[in-house]
Amino acid sequence: MNYALSAKLRTKMGRRAKTELKDSRVPAIMYGSGLVNQVVSVPRSEFLKVFKQAGYSSLVDISIDEAAPVKAVIKELQVHPLTMEPIHVDFHQVRMDQEMEAVIPLKFVGESSAVKADAGTLIKSLDEVEVRCLPANLPHELEVDLSLLVSFEVSISVGDIKLPKGVEMVTDTELTIATVSRPLTEDELKKLEENQAGDVTTVKSEADLKKAADEAKAAAEAAAKK
Repeated sequence: MNYALSAKLRTKMGRRAKTELKDSRVPAIMYGSGLVNQVVSVPRSEFLKVFKQAGYSSLVDISIDEAAPVKAVIKELQVHPLTMEPIHVDFHQVRMDQEMEAVIPLKFVGESSAVKADAGTLIKSLDEVEVRCLPANLPHELEVDLSLLVSFEVSISVGDIKLPKGVEMVTDTELTIATVSRPLTEDELKKLEENQAGDVTTVKSEADLKKAADEAKAAAEAAAKK
């Protein structure tokens, strides 16, 4: 799928960025190896639509003013801490003849029989991996088949991911992606409840000790004043 964004050059920096935001545009920078950095802005609504679909792992055709579109990926997005609206974007322009590294999200498919039939709990340790490839081979996402988890002894590692042609894994292939933990036995549940009850008692005792200490301090201060 092709994604496209229209951008315009910004000639003024600093406070001008706030004006861009008020005009429903997002300040941005375009950079790349051997290229001169370009300070631009993109329409907020247009950017949000593209970002929702492309994320950080798809090529975007970016047209700056009247120039021909160039290929880039969304490298970094800054958002307002309260509104979560985008306030700045980094675009990395790529060369189609040079390999690049990118973080690719994992898409979990299928169902584990160890979860469905044996009441286990699915534990996911990773939700993205890093790969290296030419821009044209960049995968939008990589699938992880949970049906491989047929027992509690089985795990899925990075090395189990099937990569498209021309894509090389950068993330350590020995890292675990997903496992299934056994359900707790009645004895384990009982011990857990006892430990939790013990923790509550300890907290209560500490609170009582602090209260007693405060009362003793107050009594001593009152006696000293007499």
